[in-house]
Amino acid sequence: MARWLRPLVGALLLLEGAAALSFLHHRYEELVQALFRVQSQCPYVTRIYSIGRSVEGRHLYVLEFSDYPGIHEPLEPEFKYVGNMHGNEVLGRELLLQLSEFLCEEYRRGNERITRLIHDTRIHIMPSMNPDGYEVAAKQGPDSNGYLTGRNNANGVDLNRNFPDLNTLMYYSREISGPNHHIPLPDNWKSQVEPETLAVIQWISSYNFVLSANLHGGAVVANYPYDKSQDQRFRSHRRTVNTPTPDDKLFQKLAKTYSYAHSWMHRGWNCGDYFADGITNGASWYSLSKGMQDFNYLYTNCFEITLELSCNKFPPEEDLERQWMANREALVAFIEEVHQGIKGMVSDENNNGIAGAVISVQGISHDITSGDTGDYFRLLLPGTYTVTASAEGYQPLTVTTTVGPAAPSLVHFQLKQEVVRKPAERKASGTRMNNKALQKKVVPRATRRGTQR
Repeated sequence: MARWLRPLVGALLLLEGAAALSFLHHRYEELVQALFRVQSQCPYVTRIYSIGRSVEGRHLYVLEFSDYPGIHEPLEPEFKYVGNMHGNEVLGRELLLQLSEFLCEEYRRGNERITRLIHDTRIHIMPSMNPDGYEVAAKQGPDSNGYLTGRNNANGVDLNRNFPDLNTLMYYSREISGPNHHIPLPDNWKSQVEPETLAVIQWISSYNFVLSANLHGGAVVANYPYDKSQDQRFRSHRRTVNTPTPDDKLFQKLAKTYSYAHSWMHRGWNCGDYFADGITNGASWYSLSKGMQDFNYLYTNCFEITLELSCNKFPPEEDLERQWMANREALVAFIEEVHQGIKGMVSDENNNGIAGAVISVQGISHDITSGDTGDYFRLLLPGTYTVTASAEGYQPLTVTTTVGPAAPSLVHFQLKQEVVRKPAERKASGTRMNNKALQKKVVPRATRRGTQR
């Protein structure tokens, strides 16, 4: 019962003193103005930065919320929202602008829940990953917008089919007991991606993101990885092969957190489709290659889901307020999900942080790594786990810990230096594999048309 009461209680906390917001579609210049207006209203807890430019030269702006903007605080997790990846799917763009204004206003009002969230989390909000595509869609407007008009970037490329295909490498690696995380990128990957995709890859490589969601439209469902099925031998329009990650139960919980905090997503029947609990495994819906959420999971420490938020990709302005009220609690509740599982510091005997240490959980074949300062964050469901920290040149350390339903458990690892052995006694670790070895097996690219994500 408590599980279902949580969204209601959270919503009541947000209702107190909620600010009146403007519900309009924002063109690029207006979006930039809105972001800088928020930054000027909350200068001590916000920062605006650009991760790069689009094909047509528009900045890909990010608004950061933190009690120390621009600084990673050890043991404080990094979270991100990305909207408008498809230029004509605009609700997420507007919701993230509304969320930015809301967080600022409620922080100024002294809302305890929002204050705690900003003090304990570094939140990054990118309202538009595809500003060029949006401008094309916006010229058509809500009334005459085509299903694909403005979907792609200015080069005509679908950005959610443009990330390096690490799924294929991962499936092959799994067969030969290769790495299960941080799959290496192909040698020529930069020549195969668009400027917006390149900017995002460099962005997520620079920050140790823990949890993320990207916001889409065309359906109402919380979609979780994997998006790409392992079996690509058939070419039917819609392939429905459930393809779970090693963290499948956790991903289901993350998706349900959003769907049940949303006003109607959890009911299942939306846009002529039915999804139990308002969630779906991506490949079970249809297989998608080179998508962003799978890339996050396979290349970084970040757990990302895809939120389909409206049947109408470009809803009219009069519907924006209703959509904001439907999504407001869910957007906040999902950020709070970053505070679960275990976290801690990995250090040496002199208390120096060890970057890149591998954190392995027995029974879950997906590892994560510590950040630059030696801190790590491992999202886990409540339960008891055997966890090992290992790093090159150090003796691995294994502990057993119990995770509760509330705050993350604090588990630190202090590693001792490894005893140097003679060359003849050393054994190959087998934990790393170079790019060429993983890329020997090539699987033909899947062809898709008319998908939504």
